[in-house]
Amino acid sequence: MTAAPNGTMGSGIGDGNAVELADSGPGFMDRFKRNDAANARKTVTFGDSAAVSSSILWSVIALVSLLAFWWAATKPWGIASEFFSDPELTDKQRLTACRGIEACDDSYFQLAKPLTFPSIRDTWLALDLIATEGFKGKLLHEHTLASLWRVVRGMFWGIVFGVPIGMAMGLSSRARGFFDTPVELFRPIPPLALLPLFILIFGIGDGTAVRLLIFASIWIMIIAARSGVRTANLSKVRAAYSLGASKRQVLTKVLLPNALPELFTGVRVALGVCWGTLVAAELVGAEDGLGAMIFAARPFFRLDVVVAGIIVIAILGVLMDVVLRWAESKLIPWRGKG
Repeated sequence: MTAAPNGTMGSGIGDGNAVELADSGPGFMDRFKRNDAANARKTVTFGDSAAVSSSILWSVIALVSLLAFWWAATKPWGIASEFFSDPELTDKQRLTACRGIEACDDSYFQLAKPLTFPSIRDTWLALDLIATEGFKGKLLHEHTLASLWRVVRGMFWGIVFGVPIGMAMGLSSRARGFFDTPVELFRPIPPLALLPLFILIFGIGDGTAVRLLIFASIWIMIIAARSGVRTANLSKVRAAYSLGASKRQVLTKVLLPNALPELFTGVRVALGVCWGTLVAAELVGAEDGLGAMIFAARPFFRLDVVVAGIIVIAILGVLMDVVLRWAESKLIPWRGKG
């Protein structure tokens, strides 16, 4: 149905034209406004997943709110300026020196003490220190690359082994019966519960950490692949066979594309689990990595280094999720539209 003369908009071609117009235009703000106008003219908005996108404005508001709460919670309110003015000292060092002076110690209120949580300034100074001088014998980028390489290897082998097993379980009763028992037995086990066993079997070091990440990701990928194959539209499979397609062609041209949305969801979930397991995985004798850096800072009560490492892990996780979302939009643009 096309647009009516009185300006109302129906479904079908009219909506397509509105979206096409929204994608054209010289500037970002112009496209942003036109997209909002196109969504406003849709006959159905609530329940239409294609009309839902992440609002950049609200993402910025959430980030600013978190930073504001962090700043307010770690700020010493009411402290005299003469006790808190040395720019070369960290906030923790300033307040430690303040404790020895009665007039200063009783002059302020702080929700989160330095031994409870570091301030934004101290965390930033710790990041700068790790990036320029290093911590535990390595610079920040060396720790980051070591952790990334472990996560990539763990995810790679989890996908390589998990996806074929999951697809086989969705396509074969024998494979489903054979793999169902071990999958359901091992899937509920937290990866960290197996850490002592992995140390006894594989020793300590990089290999044990990678194997723990493989264990963390493989079961998620098996479930995702199995679910993706089982949700394939049977009419599409029958149509492919009626046109003379072989089993291999049905697998590569029908089943695998249909499973891609579930596979991407599985990769994103497995990636989050791997990042959550990374810190503990790097405690087993790893010489480098963000988890090893965090663990090395713990005995010295360097909460600023601990929080700096956590922030780097969080930023890397967000960036990898953004890359996956972009790849998902390019490889499966039909998701949520049919």
